[in-house]
Amino acid sequence: MKPYRVLVVEDQVMPRQLFEMFILSSEQFTLTASIDSAVLADVYCAGGGIDLILMDVVTKNGANGLEAAENIKQRWPKIRIIIVTSMPECSYLERARKIGVDSFWYKEISREPILSLMEGTMAGGSVYPDAPPEIRLGLAMSGEFTQTELLILRELTGGYTDAEIGEHLHLSRFTVRDYVKSMREKTGFRSRTELAVKARQSGLVILEAKQPE
Repeated sequence: MKPYRVLVVEDQVMPRQLFEMFILSSEQFTLTASIDSAVLADVYCAGGGIDLILMDVVTKNGANGLEAAENIKQRWPKIRIIIVTSMPECSYLERARKIGVDSFWYKEISREPILSLMEGTMAGGSVYPDAPPEIRLGLAMSGEFTQTELLILRELTGGYTDAEIGEHLHLSRFTVRDYVKSMREKTGFRSRTELAVKARQSGLVILEAKQPE
C-alpha cells in the first residue's frame, strides 16, 4: 500500500516543522507539500496528489483555513481534512462539522497524538473534541457566556457601536447595551474597550474580515 500523501497548511514555523517531522517519520504518510497560506491549498489539490490535509484556521495574511476546507470539500470530497488550531474561538467546531471536515485537533490540549488522529481519519474515523478549550476572560470562564453574548462580543472586537452591532444581529441598541454591561460585570472589566481588547487577545472570539450583510 502506498503511503498517504499529506499537505500541511500552517503559517507558524514551529508547528509546521513538527508536523513535517511526524509525517516524515511515518511509513503510512508522505509529505507532498508544506505551505503557510490556505489560499494556495486548492492549487495543490487540483493536481490530484493529495489524500489528507492538516489545515490551520488562521494562516498567512489572514487566509481562512475553514473557507479553504469548505471549497476543497465541495470540489474534492474524497480528500480528508483535519483542522489543527490553537484558537479557542467558539464557532470553529460547529462550522467545521457543517463543512464536513473529517477531524479536529487542538494543538496545545489534544491528548491524542496527531499521527494517531491522521491514521484514524484515513481509516474512515472522525474525531472531534466535545467542546472548545475553556479559557478565562477577566473574572469569568468562557463557558459562562451565552451564545448571544459571544455573538455580541465578537462584533464588539471590531469596534462597532451598540447601534451597529444591533443592526448586524437584529437586536435593539438598548439590548446590546444591556448585554455589554452584563459582560463587563461578569468579567470585571471597567470599560467596553477593555472587554473588547481582552476578548480579542484571548482568541475566544475572532471577527473575520467578511462582515455581516
